[in-house]
Amino acid sequence: MILGLIAGRWLRTNAPRIPFRRLLLAGVTGVALGLLLHVVGICPVVKRIWTPSWTLFSGGVCFLMLAAFAWIIEAKGYIKWAFPVVVIGMNSIAAYLIAHLLPEFLTSSFRIHLGQDAFKVAGAALEPLVQGMAILLAYWMILFWMYRRKLFLRI
Repeated sequence: MILGLIAGRWLRTNAPRIPFRRLLLAGVTGVALGLLLHVVGICPVVKRIWTPSWTLFSGGVCFLMLAAFAWIIEAKGYIKWAFPVVVIGMNSIAAYLIAHLLPEFLTSSFRIHLGQDAFKVAGAALEPLVQGMAILLAYWMILFWMYRRKLFLRI
């Protein structure tokens, strides 16, 4: 969260300019430090318990992704492809709540209405992927409905 606040502050203070160099430097530094702590044996990169090396590594990746998306969208002007992400981002609190409150309900509803083997269309090995895609689509459709009606959860 603190790394996100830092990135947000950089973006706000430099607006409308994007601080690409700063984002790239922070990204490469975070990834390198996280991996260095892991390789040297000081602190392993473990997501499940959010080790400091994982925090640095994943934060670095996020800085790099932010720089890449800012470059593609802001600098190059390729905006239309990002609409599905805009729908999620405009209601990120609702997206978080939906992801934590609805998965079992949606899974059981799909199985009741579509049948037990509905997600095995691509084979048993790909059943979790197909099911996950269906659930993600359902989440997005809820968020899109909220977006079209200008229903946004805010703090």
